[in-house]
Amino acid sequence: MQDEAGHGLYLYSACETLGISRIELYEQLHSGKAKYSSIFNYPTLTWADMGAVGWLVDGAAIINQVPLCNTSFGPYARAMVRVCKEESFHQRQGFEIMLKLCKGSKEQKDMAQDALNRWWWPSLMMLGPTDAESVHTEQSMKWKLKRKSNDDLRQQFIDQTVPQADLLGLTIPDPDLKFNKQTGSYDFGAIDWDEFWQVVKGHGPCNKQRISARVAAWENGAWVRDAAMAHAAKKEALKIKIAI
Repeated sequence: MQDEAGHGLYLYSACETLGISRIELYEQLHSGKAKYSSIFNYPTLTWADMGAVGWLVDGAAIINQVPLCNTSFGPYARAMVRVCKEESFHQRQGFEIMLKLCKGSKEQKDMAQDALNRWWWPSLMMLGPTDAESVHTEQSMKWKLKRKSNDDLRQQFIDQTVPQADLLGLTIPDPDLKFNKQTGSYDFGAIDWDEFWQVVKGHGPCNKQRISARVAAWENGAWVRDAAMAHAAKKEALKIKIAI
């Protein structure tokens, strides 16, 4: 939790260098104007989900974010360096959880397979829409904000993750998945992009729940912010009094 909160602070700080306040960014998130990763709108149902999320979601995040360490925007690139180092730990931890489950009882391995079944496709979707449907990819690539296209990142993630699933003894939930000797990569089945766009538009399994939780946390924490500001003002007033 501490790591993830830190990731948010890095990125909010990077945004602030462009002239927008953190309060404005929070308001955009709470109102639904700001978009966030589609993956956060899916429920975690079992302990195995902790492993699947670390292994798959953080694994996909690393694939996406490592190239961003060399983007043209310095504050963003520097934030990504720190984020990627922490995400790599999360990914290894997730894989370790899955490995322990797969080496355990049949019920535990079944739970790991169930988690993989539910998180595989959302993990592919979180790398963004196809290049043909991505609104910002062309411009981001031109400005070198983005170093690889969504489809290239997705293929890299699949090629990296399938052998890991084989090592775990788990089955990727894609009947069309097949290694292509000519390309040296895996061909894979069709992604349900209708589901992806529904989630992006705010109609996913947990969209409303997630935003409601963020808004409630903001409102319930108002007294903490007020107290901190009052304390800071009191200290400043005391400094001025001593100086006089």
